[in-house]
Amino acid sequence: MKPLTWLILPLLAACAGTPPPDWKANAARQLEHYQKQWLMGETRLAETSLAKARNEIARTGRLDLAAHAELVRCATHTAGLDFGPCGGYRAEDATPGEAAYARLLAGTTQQGDDRLLPEHYAGFARARHAEERNRAAQAIADPFARLLASALLFKAGDIAPQTLGLASRTASEQGWRRPLLAWLHIQAKRAETAGDNAALETLRRQIELASTPHRQ
Repeated sequence: MKPLTWLILPLLAACAGTPPPDWKANAARQLEHYQKQWLMGETRLAETSLAKARNEIARTGRLDLAAHAELVRCATHTAGLDFGPCGGYRAEDATPGEAAYARLLAGTTQQGDDRLLPEHYAGFARARHAEERNRAAQAIADPFARLLASALLFKAGDIAPQTLGLASRTASEQGWRRPLLAWLHIQAKRAETAGDNAALETLRRQIELASTPHRQ
């Protein structure tokens, strides 16, 4: 499953068997471009893609889809350890599933949210203790969802070393430069605090490599 499949599906709903209207296909495509570009560190391209998606949605006057696009933005930033406000999202415009996802991002999940969220978040949403939440995050198969759950654990101050390392490897395997650098810097700070100079040197070299774009 693509990382944003569940988020894009509402845009393409009711189109089974028939081609979706241009605005739906365009909005879904631009949201997917936005996520990939932002995670790769291509900020200017990402913002352009998001603006195009918002423009397609604005043509419909659909408040629910505007809230939907804002959730895509918030989830993508959170997965990259950017915990800024989700300012454009309004709960009254969202579906129950999207409202549950917004609560997940905010760290305020409620009883029953696990039944509203995509399956790969269910165990994480049900977990109540840090150890259980770390195990649930580590068991998530979807790379984006795993990265997001790890980011939420870090935000709460509950992330285990194993989860932190897995998050870094996940970002590396996907080629997602922005979250990779964020996780590497966290690991480097912890290595420095622990006095692990060998690990710190390796991490600094990784940061230098990941920070340097190589143009053809």
